[in-house]
Amino acid sequence: MSKEDGGNAFPVADYDHMTMQPSTVDEHKRQLMGMSLRDYFAAKALQGTMSSPQIKGNSDLDSWMPEDFADFAYRIADAMLAARTA
Repeated sequence: MSKEDGGNAFPVADYDHMTMQPSTVDEHKRQLMGMSLRDYFAAKALQGTMSSPQIKGNSDLDSWMPEDFADFAYRIADAMLAARTA
């Protein structure tokens, strides 16, 4: 990914090789990573936006497609990541 993603949001700290049984090194790394902080921030931004009572009946948002909401959520996430380094 070319965009700064903030690193892992929920990396696996206590990894049990016997339970997960990774077959390759890449699979092992993927299992330890968890989701990115950018994805976590975007999910929280989208959740907050969609749960707002102001979303219903807002004529500005009536024409938004799901992709528009996703783009908005990631713009918020990127701003949150930028604020961490400011």
